[in-house]
Amino acid sequence: QVQLVESGGGLVQAGGSLRLSCAASRSIGSLNPMGWYRQAPGKQRERVATSSRGAISNYENYVDSVKGRFAISRDNDKNTLYLQLNSLKPEDTAVYYCSANLFGSTCWGRGTQVTVSS
Repeated sequence: QVQLVESGGGLVQAGGSLRLSCAASRSIGSLNPMGWYRQAPGKQRERVATSSRGAISNYENYVDSVKGRFAISRDNDKNTLYLQLNSLKPEDTAVYYCSANLFGSTCWGRGTQVTVSS
């Protein structure tokens, strides 16, 4: 089992930036893949970005709507996953959730709210 705690959300104007953090209760070296999802009011949860650890390097994958604007990264020393959000748009408004796969089970954080005003 792993606990995931997100932080860094908030209210920002369109075009602004935020950095979300996801602190894990254990070494993230054992969590693979890790990712960020989001859920807007009245919509289904969607995958935003994932980071998969390969034999040599990490592999990143993004939903088309955030490519070039968002960046996912890991800090193994801090057991933390990040999501840098740039050039934010009102349609990015959602609760953002961190997820991690541990031995075949997917664990979720409680989410952090991101609100982008126009």
